Amino acid sequence: MKKYFKLILTGLLIVGLMIAVVGCGGEEPAASSNEDTNEQQADSNEKKVYIVGTEPTFPPFEMTDDQGNITGFDIDLIKAIAEEEGFEVEIKKLGFDGLIMALQSGNIDIAASGMSITPKRLESVDFSDPYIDAGLKIAVTADNNEIKSKEDLKGKVAAVQIGTTGAEKAYELKEEGLLKEVKTFKTVDIVFMELLNGGADCVINDVPVTEAYMSKNEGKIKMVGEPLVGDQYGIAVAKGNSELLEKINSGLKKVKESGKYDELIKKYF
Repeated sequence: MKKYFKLILTGLLIVGLMIAVVGCGGEEPAASSNEDTNEQQADSNEKKVYIVGTEPTFPPFEMTDDQGNITGFDIDLIKAIAEEEGFEVEIKKLGFDGLIMALQSGNIDIAASGMSITPKRLESVDFSDPYIDAGLKIAVTADNNEIKSKEDLKGKVAAVQIGTTGAEKAYELKEEGLLKEVKTFKTVDIVFMELLNGGADCVINDVPVTEAYMSKNEGKIKMVGEPLVGDQYGIAVAKGNSELLEKINSGLKKVKESGKYDELIKKYF
């Protein structure tokens, strides 16, 4: 009997050990499940980052400060929109004429660079709701009393920034037989330098940008005549990116309602 009892006791001990081992092994999936949940929560808390392309020589909309940071009305505006909508932005410097191509190729997600909404551009990208009015006008040196309107451009040379509506309008005027020549440059500061150095008779450019240049170069440049074109700026995204476009429009509306938009207007204009 003692031998039989020992066998039973030994068997019970073995069974108990097996249950304990299985029980310990069963705890691991629970720990793994908790880890997966924590990782998912961390991922959901991470903000989406969108790449914003801009050409930072178009003050006051985009420019570079003394520390090399890209700033300006458009930059502050897209950052305010991002804050309202819960995403983040990374600013990327590009040539203005390459912004639409960068959107189409996916190298950037957003173009915020004083870009006018035009039928031609709408064939390639989608635009947000307009956020500012900006017409085109003729600018000349302050001592130029010969050019007073579009009709006085006969035989003259215009300087413009490549890829802009100002450039488009200048070429139209050339086709109409008014302008003799159109000179294009990469950045607007070089455009005005060409005017001041006598390489061009006039500049065709967006009114707010010309006004900003005039304020920093008092007494050197003036605008003449009536606006050539009525422009509105928009923030561009790749064609068909309705999700991002909705975020931008929603954020723009909130920025205006909060009063932040008016603060930026006062800051830059």
